[in-house]
Parts: sequence; structure tokens; C-alpha cells
Amino acid sequence: MSAIDTIYNYYLTTYGKASQSSRYDSHKRSELRDTYNRIVKTNKESPLYKINLNNDLEKFVIDLKEEARNAKNVISSMALGDRGMEAVYDRKIAYSSDEDAVGVEYIGQDDTNGTDHFTINVDRLAGPQVTIGNYLRMNDSDFKPGSLSFDLSRPNNSYEFQLDIEDGDTDYDVQNKIVRLMNRSNVGLAASIDVNSKGESAIRIESRQTGLSDNEKYLFKIDSNSSADDIRRLGIDEITIPAENASFTLNGKAHKALSNEFTVNNEFDLTLRAAGGKDVTVGFKANADAVGDSVSKMINAFNSLINVGKSYESVNGSKRLLNEVVHAAGSMRSDLSKVGIKEDNGLLSLDRNKLSDALSGDGREETFRILNKFKNQLSKEADRASIDPMRYVNKLIVEYKNPGRTFNAPYASSIYAGMIISRAL
Repeated sequence: MSAIDTIYNYYLTTYGKASQSSRYDSHKRSELRDTYNRIVKTNKESPLYKINLNNDLEKFVIDLKEEARNAKNVISSMALGDRGMEAVYDRKIAYSSDEDAVGVEYIGQDDTNGTDHFTINVDRLAGPQVTIGNYLRMNDSDFKPGSLSFDLSRPNNSYEFQLDIEDGDTDYDVQNKIVRLMNRSNVGLAASIDVNSKGESAIRIESRQTGLSDNEKYLFKIDSNSSADDIRRLGIDEITIPAENASFTLNGKAHKALSNEFTVNNEFDLTLRAAGGKDVTVGFKANADAVGDSVSKMINAFNSLINVGKSYESVNGSKRLLNEVVHAAGSMRSDLSKVGIKEDNGLLSLDRNKLSDALSGDGREETFRILNKFKNQLSKEADRASIDPMRYVNKLIVEYKNPGRTFNAPYASSIYAGMIISRAL
């Protein structure tokens, strides 16, 4: 169980933050059906094999799938109908003069006239409600065996939780049971165990939602009638840090928001990242700069796949991912060089001046052909990694399927292609 918890915590702490989500993670029914059909086809043709299931392998699979997802999102952000990189050159791309303070994405229509630019000054970020319980000695046993129950109230919902305390459970065991129960209940809260310098542990509960509307006093509240003494001993019935609204000015006019992400005039999707008290300008980039940014994002996604391949090679000796991704760029090395993309030890970098020259000259059509080919190559590699990450790990082939009598095995790789975390969860 401890190994499973390690992988689960690794996923949550590394990739489980809300900032990692993207609007391109939502898919049409047809896209989901296509993904399912490709998983079934892969399983149908896959041989029976054995693998050495360990933390390094599961971390590799998680890293690979997340980097592949990021690569697909980068490519999706450049899509405009059936057009390729040419669409990036023609579309409006928003910029922020300080990306560390305010992130921005243009979500309006390219053919409409709207706001050209504006300034924003962030005074305070929106914050979640946080409850940090009492720190207890982990090996003490302060809770009597039996049933522990409590009520969780949200502004629009109420939930009842119940768990069993067994003979011999330590304070840490009880805290851990509550944390797992809350995380698996999907009630909009993230629970974890916080350990202080004395080795004492406390339950930490944080709302995924931020901000408070005018008629709200809290985002969550915990109390209990039957187990009031236990809840007070845990200290989870008090609010440590109240939720806060974001405070900022747009062109000098004061505003507030419940979240750090919101839209302005249905054109700009803003993400507040830091409060600094200085003006940040939001506007549009020049066409060549927009293409340069998109190419940089593709290169970063490509390099991330390379780095995942290198890390797994050093741990388990498998070079398949590294070899396939490096080959994808190596087959285009001369073409990529023409548009300012250089390769060094498998990793790519961009010469923006050379790319800008290629876009401004007579060879713009050829430049877009090369960039589109590179984008398609990256998309293929990300697709392979998403559908069947186990193709890149060391495994012992036990039996090949009869090529004339293959059959569907829809659950064979769902642990990795779908859930991506151990089935024992």
C-alpha cells in the first residue's frame, strides 16, 4: 500500500495542481471515440508480456503521459480549422509585458475589432480557504476504536463522512484515513498530511475554489455531533486561512474576482500569477513573434519528451523513447536548420532572428511547410506515447498473438493508457 501511496502522491504533487489544467483537455465525443478505438487496436495487436512493476517505471509512465498531453495541448492551441502554422501567423496572439505576474490568452474572434490593449495592476491574488489541524505525535494513539463521523458543509452542498478506527491505529493512521477519504470523495477539497520539524503531523485541507461571494462566509466547514471530541482533537473544525478574492485595477478602475482566472470583454483570458503593484500591459504580438512563440512551445514540448527518455534510460536502460523522438527530429535536421531550429545532443533550440528572416522573405511558404512537418512529427510521437506508453519500457515478451486470430482486450493497457495509476487504487 505504501508503494501505491507514493505513486499517487507523486502524481498529485507533480501534476495535480489546477495550474496544470488546460481548456484543450476537454474533448468532443468523436475525439474520445477515436482515442478509444486506437487503444483497442493497440491492445488487439499487443503481445503478452511481463514487466518489472516498480516506482521508477510507474513514475516514468506518468511523466511520459503528462508530457505527451502537454505536447498535444500545445499543438491544439495552434489549430484553426484545417490550417497549419499559417494560421498562427494570421491570427491574433495576445501578450503580457510581465508573464510572471499576468498570463494571457486571446479567445476572441480574429476578424473582429475589439480592445487593442489595456493595463492591469494586481494588488492581491484570490486565495483558497485553508484549514491546518492540530499537530499530533504520529505514534500516539489518542483515538478510541470505533466509528468516527463528521459533516462537511459547502455553500451549496452538505456531505457526511464516516470511517472506522481500529484497535492499534495511531494518530497518523487516523489522519491518513481522513485524508484519503476526503480526496476520494471528490468534494472540491485537497487534503494532505503536513509534518512539522518536531515530526508531528496535522491534516491540511485546502479548497480548490478561491474567493468568497458577498453572501458566503466560508467555502467549507467541518463539525460533528457524535465525534465532536475527536474532531476538536484533530483541529479540523477551525478555519486557518479564510478564502480571499482577487483585487486588481483595469485601466485604473478597481475590480475584484473570485478566481485568479477570468475573461476581459470576452476577448482575453487572464491568469493572475503574482501581486506586485505595478502596471502590466496586455496587447497583441507581431505576426513573426507569434509564430516564434508557438515554435518555442513546440520545441519545449519536444525537449521534455527527450528529457523523460533520458531519465528513464539512466534508471532502467531503455532507449526506445529517446531513439524514436531523436530520430523524428534527426530526419528533418537540414530542413529545421533553414528555419532557425538547431539540434545539440538531441535537444532543440530556436534562433528567432533566423526564423523571422525565413518568414519575411520569399521562402515563407517553404518555412511553413517545414514547421507543419515538424508539428505533425511531434503530434505523432505524442499520440504514440499517450495511447501505449508501455511500448517504451523494458519487458519480457511471453507470447505473440496469432496474427490471423487476434481479439480485442479492452482493459489490457487501461491501467496505463487511461487511469495511469496503479489499479490497486
